[in-house]
Amino acid sequence: MLEPTSHYTPDPTRYASMEYRRCGVSGLKLPRIALGLWHNFGDDTPLANMRATIHTAFDNGITYFDLANNYGPEPGAAERNFGHILRADLSAHRDELVIATKAGFEMWDGPYGQGGSRKYLLGSLDASLARLGLDYVDVFYHHCMDPDTPLEESMGALATAVHSGKALYVGLSNYDGATMERAMGILADLHVPCIVNQNRYNIFDRTIEHNGLKEAGARLGKGLVTFSPLDQGLLTDRYLNGIPADSRIARDGRFLQASALTDDRLRRIRGLNELATQRGQSLAEMALAWLLHDPAVTTVLVGASRPAQLIDDLAALNNTAFTADELARIDILAR
Repeated sequence: MLEPTSHYTPDPTRYASMEYRRCGVSGLKLPRIALGLWHNFGDDTPLANMRATIHTAFDNGITYFDLANNYGPEPGAAERNFGHILRADLSAHRDELVIATKAGFEMWDGPYGQGGSRKYLLGSLDASLARLGLDYVDVFYHHCMDPDTPLEESMGALATAVHSGKALYVGLSNYDGATMERAMGILADLHVPCIVNQNRYNIFDRTIEHNGLKEAGARLGKGLVTFSPLDQGLLTDRYLNGIPADSRIARDGRFLQASALTDDRLRRIRGLNELATQRGQSLAEMALAWLLHDPAVTTVLVGASRPAQLIDDLAALNNTAFTADELARIDILAR
């Protein structure tokens, strides 16, 4: 357990360099780059490192922190660790922060530990608030579609979260366009501020361009928070010359496996790296900038696991302009 600290004073210029964009047509503004706490804030990461990363984020104007009930490892660890840091270092700044969590994927054993049932969603939210040490979250997401639960039930649970004061806004994650549009209609009828979609999106993964999500979200005036901007590290210089022993592929094959690094994919990565060099950026910076240049994208989540990595990610904000030729070349290399 962390003790409250008096030595951390946030940088007084923290809002000067960060750009904030309205989340769709809502009144909520989010930083263009935000911190995702997926598998970088579990119990296998030193608490001092997590603390330094949170400090660095806030010192650079990052106000949005994205969690879920099952983020860890182990499930629940990220919320618990973030809650400790929040209480110790940032409790006086709660009103400056946007804290989001989610429920949908498996969290506990048995038939009520995943999905979209009212029992699961509201029980999970209460447990998340307890781990975080908060009375409310700013955004509560349904983390994934559940074909076995009526959409009206899942959206009704989100409505209860807002009406009970346990969430200020709600969002949807990993939905397709058609299901999202139906869900948004239900929530509008219930007078619930559903303001954002969160989906995987990067140069290589264009799923939301093809399943209707990106178009429908923009048409309905909803924000778009994107995750996995670097495609689990493929859109960096880590694998240009093989698989390093300390890389994610070598250490943890759960999310990125060696089979993903085919000769064709490596050729494309090297081509993108050449373009990034011509732009005066690293490949990772260009991959982030490609998302940031898109007017449909509100915020890009980065999964930095140490302060230096986060500083490198923030450098993408320095050049988000692309020529038509550059965009066309990226599309050719990506597809």
